[in-house]
Amino acid sequence: MRSVITSKYQTTIPKEIRETLKISIHDAVEWRISGNTAIVYPIQRDFLSHRGAIKTGKGDIAADIAKARLARAERTQ
Repeated sequence: MRSVITSKYQTTIPKEIRETLKISIHDAVEWRISGNTAIVYPIQRDFLSHRGAIKTGKGDIAADIAKARLARAERTQ
């Protein structure tokens, strides 16, 4: 398969390659050089590895709004 390099040195990954490697918008690829060959590896984001990274709890919307309004008032003084 071929793709063209644009004037900004960008290229399109062919659909068959994207589907096979299961890559999508905002995914990353890693480039490696081996002799005169460039090898592209998809970097898979393991979504579940971040499980439990953000602690959530019961919130107080009224207090959050009041805090935001106070902060905005202090910036505009």
